[in-house]
Amino acid sequence: GYSGATPLGLCAQGHSADMPSFMEMFIGTIPGSVGETSVPAILIGALILIITGIGSWKIMLSMFGGGLTMALLLNAFGSSEFMQLPFYYHFVMGGFAFGAVFMATDPVTASQTEKGKWIYGFMTGILSILFRVLNPAYPEGVMLAILLMNLFAPLIDYFVVQSNIKRRINRLQTINQ
Repeated sequence: GYSGATPLGLCAQGHSADMPSFMEMFIGTIPGSVGETSVPAILIGALILIITGIGSWKIMLSMFGGGLTMALLLNAFGSSEFMQLPFYYHFVMGGFAFGAVFMATDPVTASQTEKGKWIYGFMTGILSILFRVLNPAYPEGVMLAILLMNLFAPLIDYFVVQSNIKRRINRLQTINQ
């Protein structure tokens, strides 16, 4: 093993020229926390969680969709080096993939409704990239985004259930007329 600045730290300090290649970050031959550097190992873990029914593929996929959306928006309007980073780098740098697979899918604190899972994951992805890029003091934002969205998960589920109830009432009223 070896130690050194992580790719997120390098990018946050404006040293994106010193960053490892995309393939090095994907394979995991870079400095970083245990578990977050090897994306193939994370993908194997994702398959196991999905097959066993423990992890929600909806949360995983929508978190990547939210991250993609925010990264593309920052690419379009960004003024710093970190904002100009290609969107796919965000998925292999830091804890984004690890957080999307193992932390955001926690069955206790994540949204429980089907539509709520999509909203929860999408917003977690958006906030992860937003916190990561716009917070100069802290180069990683995945855990902060997950914790924040865990606070809102019951509220998301409440509004999803209320909208379903309202839709069913409207449908019954049109049938009874």
